[in-house]
Amino acid sequence: MYAKLNSASVLGIDGLLVEVEVDISNGLPMFDIVGLPDSAVREAKDRVRAAIKNSEANFPLQRITTNLAPADVKKEGSGFDLAIAMGVLIASQQLSVEQMKHILFIGELALDGSLRPLSGVLAMVMAAREAGLEEVVLPAANAAEGALVEGVRMVPVASLKQAMDYFRGDWTPDLKSMEQERGESAFSIDFSDVQGQNHVKRAMEVAAAGGHNLLLIGPPGSGKTMLARRIPTILPKMDLQESLEVTKICSIAGLIKERGRLITERPFRSPHHTISTAGLVGGGTVLKPGEVSLAHRGVLFLDELPEFSKTVLEVLRQPLEDREVTLGRARAVLTFPAELMLVASMNPCPCGFFGYEEDRSCTCTPHQVQR
Repeated sequence: MYAKLNSASVLGIDGLLVEVEVDISNGLPMFDIVGLPDSAVREAKDRVRAAIKNSEANFPLQRITTNLAPADVKKEGSGFDLAIAMGVLIASQQLSVEQMKHILFIGELALDGSLRPLSGVLAMVMAAREAGLEEVVLPAANAAEGALVEGVRMVPVASLKQAMDYFRGDWTPDLKSMEQERGESAFSIDFSDVQGQNHVKRAMEVAAAGGHNLLLIGPPGSGKTMLARRIPTILPKMDLQESLEVTKICSIAGLIKERGRLITERPFRSPHHTISTAGLVGGGTVLKPGEVSLAHRGVLFLDELPEFSKTVLEVLRQPLEDREVTLGRARAVLTFPAELMLVASMNPCPCGFFGYEEDRSCTCTPHQVQR
């Protein structure tokens, strides 16, 4: 008794297709998951067991072996739950599904059998389309997000029981829940809020038109941050491909507030000066995109530039030149996009009033100003 299904995970900012193989044989009741699973994947066997029992199905008391291929790539996340559960039901002959090789199953199971939403669904569905898959079975909460990708049929299900009913022909999905939304950019701020500062506005117009980086120097309260936050409002509107890129990255990072809405506003990221190197350009034990990638197609604003550590600022050289970040680890080498506009602000001296004696005299020593 054997079953093979398609599932997916996220590797960097791209979807990774994974084959889920389930084999049920005689022996002591055991449930093993192999193929370099992380803790969340290994714990899937407990979620799957409870979900099947609570979905009016029988969990087989036999030896169950689940393999996630390719076996040399570490599998992360809880999105394999639905595929493993469906594989157990098919291998135990409680469910019959034809043409499994054209269907993608993604979703996290609750103990009662309901499906919870996932992060990174857009990247997974895009990978499925590139691989030629025709149908995606996914949580109903992610249906509108997956429907942003054309050419793949979405099957939104709210629970494992509903997925079983769909393949038995007892239930038909509601396609109205997958309506796509691509509204116009609606910024809550505007350059009309800024009084004066005409020379700075002109510099920002030139920088925005040519994609140049920008450094603002001035005393505290002169409006540097206020001006910088309004730069995305004068940048060109993103086309569909750019919007999909930004939405995919935000989906992986869990930053999408309204699922199913295509992001049309250019991102604006303003990390605190205590940020680490991995937080800025990406990395960590599990390779994740950093602020330069979250600001892709938008603006990265570094407020109080001299407060950032020298090491953190030095790692910005390569991303600003190559417009991408390549990070290498023992098991993988990943490339994250970093097509952004860098805007930074700083005071001319520690107290902030060097050169502005008519308003307030500077109290810093020459050595402090030089530093």
